[in-house]
Amino acid sequence: MQKFRRVFEGIAKAGQSTDLNDFYTELFITERVSGEVNKEHEVRLIETASRKPAKEETPIKLEDIFKPLPGQDQPSRTIMTTGVAGIGKTILTHKFTLDWAEGKANQDIHFTLPFTFRELNLLKEKEFSLMELLHHFFIQTKGILRYDLFQVVFILDGLDECRLPLNFQNNPIWTDVTKSTSVDVLLTNLIRGDLLPSARIWITTRPASANQIPAKCVGMVTEGPDVAAVSYPGFAAVKEGSDADGLVDTDLRAEMEVLVLKDPTPESPKSS
Repeated sequence: MQKFRRVFEGIAKAGQSTDLNDFYTELFITERVSGEVNKEHEVRLIETASRKPAKEETPIKLEDIFKPLPGQDQPSRTIMTTGVAGIGKTILTHKFTLDWAEGKANQDIHFTLPFTFRELNLLKEKEFSLMELLHHFFIQTKGILRYDLFQVVFILDGLDECRLPLNFQNNPIWTDVTKSTSVDVLLTNLIRGDLLPSARIWITTRPASANQIPAKCVGMVTEGPDVAAVSYPGFAAVKEGSDADGLVDTDLRAEMEVLVLKDPTPESPKSS
């Protein structure tokens, strides 16, 4: 769990990590009513959100993401959380995993299995069974023979970084967890529920990549912390003084922006 406890974000100095529990502030996820994906550039999404009036939303606590919403009998099997770069989607998944591992939340879940698409990309040309894929990433699971007997959560972080085809339309149906195939076939069948249907899936992505997963395969779409919340003081001054269209293209660039804006910025000259 050290991988999820120590992070190079938040209050850490350059080159140093910090304990996630030391700086994490509880953030609420909100369910998105509309299935429409906003493909507008992320900087413009931040600017637009900062101008929007407050709207009535139903917040979802991180520890409740796999629990039924009010009026629901069953929780959603597959959840997608969208948000611009640097908003904290990966931190949400790390905090969820850490709280589960430390016994603080979701103790009805037997296994939380976090993957990143960046790691899965490296296996694009290889074949595994689902069991072999789990053993490849989590050697401690080698003694588990029947995952259908347990409550399992798969976290698939960073869909926007996926370089696999995710061919939901043409990939064959795959239901045998012991039979080898491509990682792409495993993922598409896992997400659409043909492979290990008892599992729950949490996918994170930037908004423009969300449509790589068919809407019928996603039970609930949520948004990370409101993008207006990361319109840090001084953002407008940075925008006025430079071409910021690519400023938050990566989490690293977004983190750099936060570090810069923590220092006082000179007041922008007011136009008459």
